[in-house]
Amino acid sequence: MAGTLFFDGNCGMCTRAVYFILKMNRTGGLRTAPLQGEGVAERLGIPQSQILDAARWHDQSGDVYDGAQAVNAAVAAALGTRIPLLVYRIPGIRALQDAVYRYVASHRHRFPGTTPYCESHPVGC
Repeated sequence: MAGTLFFDGNCGMCTRAVYFILKMNRTGGLRTAPLQGEGVAERLGIPQSQILDAARWHDQSGDVYDGAQAVNAAVAAALGTRIPLLVYRIPGIRALQDAVYRYVASHRHRFPGTTPYCESHPVGC
């Protein structure tokens, strides 16, 4: 399972989370890119007005996931196992992870982070 995790490149917490997931990338199947990149909304089939609503996963088959499912797919690709996605699909776990993701996403600018990706890599943002 390979694909690209799209994230808010202007968010220090999001950048920090992506760097953490990249450290787990044993397979090389995980790529990352900021949601602010040119043509990302069209590539993912999402209206531009909704592009920053959640992290997005775009896998090699063309499927697009968002939110907690996207993060689980990225971790699964990094580790080379579908276990994170299987756990996510357990009834109750999905609802819990989705609720936590929504809370963190709506308060992401209050969490500690690092220099946002788009500040340190302005080309492509």
